[in-house]
Amino acid sequence: MKRLSVWFRRIVLALLGAVLLYQFWLFGWVLWWGQVNPAQTRFMEIRLAELRAKDPEARLRQSWLPYARISPHLKRAIIASEDAKFVDHEGFDWDGIQKAIEKNQKRGRVVAGGSTITQQLAKNLFLSPAKTPWRKAEEAVITLMLEAFWSKQRILEVYLNVIEWGQGVFGAEAAARHYYGISATQLSPEQAARLAGMVPNPRFYDRNRNAPGLARKTAIILGRMGAVDAP
Repeated sequence: MKRLSVWFRRIVLALLGAVLLYQFWLFGWVLWWGQVNPAQTRFMEIRLAELRAKDPEARLRQSWLPYARISPHLKRAIIASEDAKFVDHEGFDWDGIQKAIEKNQKRGRVVAGGSTITQQLAKNLFLSPAKTPWRKAEEAVITLMLEAFWSKQRILEVYLNVIEWGQGVFGAEAAARHYYGISATQLSPEQAARLAGMVPNPRFYDRNRNAPGLARKTAIILGRMGAVDAP
């Protein structure tokens, strides 16, 4: 019995050590990507593997665009659509989370997430789309790291350059060229609002560009953009 207890403690300590090492590994990447632009995120790896299962030659479309060259309309549209309190919160919008819980309870299923831009970026950089307690806990830890060591401008810059915007399309520059044939520098307010409206379900809207729901979302986002500040 005593020997079993010793082995149990060793296993627990080993697991805790592995978790701690993983957090240090993540922290190292957070520090590195605070200065160096990510070449590929975990989410990109997953999508590329899915595409290459059907076509071994498949490639992702992404081109990095510095923050200063991204249309200010797109910055405001994304904040208005995804995270109105982005410049003020420290990674979590507790009011938004509470409203999402209430909405999900009312509908009887998950229809809203309440995730901030920082939380979404944490997931895109390191994690999978799986909605497990472990993933949500890890997302929270990474969110705290990002908010502590990156500026709001850096968070938004990386977010706009790495999020999915269609089938194999990642980042604002690739999205602007894919949908409008122009650079993300040139996006008009309406074009920016439309792209922002696609973010929650980009592959669907890539296939259904004239979906009535997208037109309604675009109009709502346009109406909110004037009240939004971007870092």
